[in-house]
Amino acid sequence: MEKVKVRLRPIVSKLNLSTVLKTTILPGDSIESLFIATQVGEIFYIGNGLVRTFLDIRPQILKLGISDGGYDERGLLGLAFHPQFYYNGLFYLHYSAAGTQGPGALPEHFKPNPCDPRTLNLKWINRETQYDHIDTVEEWILQSNGQPQKRRTLLNLRRPFFNHNGVNSLNFSPETGKLVLTTGDGGSGYDPFNLSQDDLEIAGKIIEIDVSKKTYINNPPIVTRFNEIPIPIQETLTVMAKGVRNIPGISFQRFYNQYMIYAGNVGQDLVESIFSFVHYKPMPVTQLIQASLMNSEPDKEGFINFGWRGWEGAFPTPTMSNCTNNPNLDEKTIAYYSEAVALSGSRLQPLTSYFHQDTRPDKFAGTALTGVQPYMGNRIPGLTGSVVFTDFARKESQSQVRGALAFTSVRPDGKQNDFSVIQTDYDFGSQSAYYVSLGTNMNQTRLYLGVYGSMKVTDFNQGTVFEIVP
Repeated sequence: MEKVKVRLRPIVSKLNLSTVLKTTILPGDSIESLFIATQVGEIFYIGNGLVRTFLDIRPQILKLGISDGGYDERGLLGLAFHPQFYYNGLFYLHYSAAGTQGPGALPEHFKPNPCDPRTLNLKWINRETQYDHIDTVEEWILQSNGQPQKRRTLLNLRRPFFNHNGVNSLNFSPETGKLVLTTGDGGSGYDPFNLSQDDLEIAGKIIEIDVSKKTYINNPPIVTRFNEIPIPIQETLTVMAKGVRNIPGISFQRFYNQYMIYAGNVGQDLVESIFSFVHYKPMPVTQLIQASLMNSEPDKEGFINFGWRGWEGAFPTPTMSNCTNNPNLDEKTIAYYSEAVALSGSRLQPLTSYFHQDTRPDKFAGTALTGVQPYMGNRIPGLTGSVVFTDFARKESQSQVRGALAFTSVRPDGKQNDFSVIQTDYDFGSQSAYYVSLGTNMNQTRLYLGVYGSMKVTDFNQGTVFEIVP
């Protein structure tokens, strides 16, 4: 892959941490505006060089930063505009709801121990009381007077832990016209309850919601499993994929008359992975429930499985600990051997992977994948037709933190591909620069990067949104 160098052009600064960057055309406008959703609950838009507030739901967002010293993965996580937004004003939000803080599903941080089978077979019990918070997915409308108003709640999801709720978690499929929700496995680490592989668990899935179907249920019950959802809502849901750990959004790239779908899966301790697929067979939720009631296995031909928790990308999931005689070396032990074996033939292979430890001169050691977007423009020729991705923070020792920008592409033979680092020409000075979000415009000819000066959501106004330019 050739070397690509880009500039970062600042668009707006002194923002709170951005979770979603996307564009749409407002009713009555002729050009796209850039929308920026922040984790604390603001949505801004930029048109004609001015920054305006579109919606502020900060009072409806759970109090952030209390679980883990200011670092948090809850908040306003998803924003998607209906394909007909210009005409119908409909848009969708996913956020962690205020006043729903619970004690969490486990008393301490979890790590599986292959020598202790109990740790491999934990169950999430007492779900009504042992949970961390409640996420909600809502439909809103931009009224003719320019004021957004909530129309209905689509889902209320009880989440076991504070992390892995998805981010940039709502996107519309240009193929099916359905709203796509990426949920994450519910958090902690190593998916303690193996929610991501359980067909009835909402956690750890990519879910399509047919928002055109009216369910006449405006306030659905708070649930964790598909069979707890009222039947009219079940009938609007299909599952695109399972075996998800945590996905920073899903994106679609048009090739002739079909779409390549990209989804990154954030890794545990070893590797970050980007998956791609064209053909998939979505499973209606009603079918999954029916199969469970009949104690039968639904027909999984063509059903996408990313392999988590048995597999972390292309590798059997390891637990890692320092070697006793040399703390500079790690001992890697397969955490879930039986699950890795069971999924070895049915899981999807990643398109590309990058590692948390990598000493190769032209690579980087990453922390967490934060965005995956196809680029179809030709202003940056080296990137045309490729898939660009961002990492939160490079591990290489330096005084200030820097995120990473890289790209890969789909090979004609469908095999796994390598990736290249994108060189960025911007001086952040003494400021840390965590790369927290990646977005595009509607036809994927422009790329936007969200950068934050801290990893703590409670450190306010340290965000800048850039356009990635030649």
